[in-house]
Amino acid sequence: MAVKIGDDAPNFTAETTEGKLDFYEFLGDNWGVLFSHPKDFTPVCTTELGAVARLKPEFDKRGVKVIGLSVDATGDHEAWAKDIAETQGTAPNFPIIGDDNYTVSELYGMLPGGTTGDAKSRTPADNMTVRNVYVIGPDKKIKLILVYPMTVGRNFEEILRVIDSLQLNAKFAVATPADWKQGDDVIITAAVSNEDADKKFPGYKTVKPYLRTTKQPS
Repeated sequence: MAVKIGDDAPNFTAETTEGKLDFYEFLGDNWGVLFSHPKDFTPVCTTELGAVARLKPEFDKRGVKVIGLSVDATGDHEAWAKDIAETQGTAPNFPIIGDDNYTVSELYGMLPGGTTGDAKSRTPADNMTVRNVYVIGPDKKIKLILVYPMTVGRNFEEILRVIDSLQLNAKFAVATPADWKQGDDVIITAAVSNEDADKKFPGYKTVKPYLRTTKQPS
């Protein structure tokens, strides 16, 4: 079965472009982003890996460990990295899991448990559901799941925005409204009583009893 928001992120050991690793050990006490691809040497995924490599300092600033996955062997990943560097200007600077035995893809429910066959003989269309993003908290719980179609490149600036919101919620018990960005007002969650809101967020605004806004805390 596919994992859901709030589930424990399944742990695994896998070969990657940076050697064998245990997923939980890799994450440590950090936030994490696992994003997956159906095949090496595919056009949309090539641009995505380059985009994440360019944004890695932004993930680092937020204490987020990034790891990729593709349903191919790590040797193929290393050859692909040369193409990514050539076409996108930046080679991957984070580990990429070699999931040619489908272990992680099946563990997370990206592919059916009965998936078989040589990864090299499978096409991207065979693995089209392996276009996922998982944001994982320091508590190893799944905080976000995104699933993209084959032809749509992922917006990693949006993923950074979501992480900013999740981290604000974890620290201050606030939520963020539609189209929120850094510096905008935030929403005080129902978990915070009016009495506590007076102490934590003095001067907050009550739009409706269920909608209270305040300046972004820091």
